[in-house]
Amino acid sequence: MSIKSKITSAISLGLFLCSGLFLYLSLASNSDMAIEKKKESLVPYAVSALATPQSVTFAEEKIELTRFDMRERMDRELMAFTYMHATTLMTIKRANRYFPIVDPILKENGVPEDFKYLMAIESSLNIRALSGSNAAGFWQLLPETAKQFGLEVNDNVDERYNIEKATVAACSYLKQAYRKYGDWITVAASYNAGQRRISTELQKQMESHAFDLWLNEETSRYIFRLLALKEVFTSPIRFGFVLKAENLYPPIECETVAVDSSITDLAAFAKEHAISYAQLKEFNLWLRDRMLDNKKGKSYQVLIPQKEDMYYNPEDITPYRNEWVID
Repeated sequence: MSIKSKITSAISLGLFLCSGLFLYLSLASNSDMAIEKKKESLVPYAVSALATPQSVTFAEEKIELTRFDMRERMDRELMAFTYMHATTLMTIKRANRYFPIVDPILKENGVPEDFKYLMAIESSLNIRALSGSNAAGFWQLLPETAKQFGLEVNDNVDERYNIEKATVAACSYLKQAYRKYGDWITVAASYNAGQRRISTELQKQMESHAFDLWLNEETSRYIFRLLALKEVFTSPIRFGFVLKAENLYPPIECETVAVDSSITDLAAFAKEHAISYAQLKEFNLWLRDRMLDNKKGKSYQVLIPQKEDMYYNPEDITPYRNEWVID
């Protein structure tokens, strides 16, 4: 083969190899792009970090959150409520029904209305809430604590499930604790850990405020859960919760029937008042049996829901707080 032929062959081979390399690189690049697009399609939404406020208020006290531990504890609870979607949404929906009942009782008893958020973190406003330690109701009162503050608790009647009476009992506890500590956040910590534990730790750690105590993780988180939930309720949409008025649970008006004798069959009693046994229990969960044993003739107030209020009309639902909804 002549030198000219050899050169021509070498050039052809080089061009062939270059075109092959170009084709390979092009395919590889397209493949990488396809993989990236596929990855993008697998991500349905972005999870964003939240802006932690510089300060918040609770019970009219301004609380600065610039200290590292204060900020990080608040940040954790804001994220927990934000990305615990179902529970937070349900709590807001239920609040529209129950906050109008609780707020006036707190006000009447001289307890800051912000304590309704304590009730909310205790139970998520689930009327059947019952803990493993037998704390029950919206306020998660233990049996002995409930009895200490005037509630009846037995196998037949458990007034921890009576929203109004349990709120009054909780107010009594909170005011008693406030007389001891003089600030509402430490009162809230004592609601979780008990006054004896908080008083002991304040003394041993030589501090005067719950924010500055080294406590078990549950109580340490508890007081910031309280602050965080108030922030979420102040502006749900800021944390990604978009609700319309029709999504909220409306209050249901009830007739009150005074009872001062035993009721041998609550199902029959319900039928006499044109409701079902299930509906009677829904609004009077404090009735713990199928009958009311009332040998002492104590006066009880039984709630009978109004039939017209038990059926939804989305157009008639009014938000308890306008900031909860977008319409």
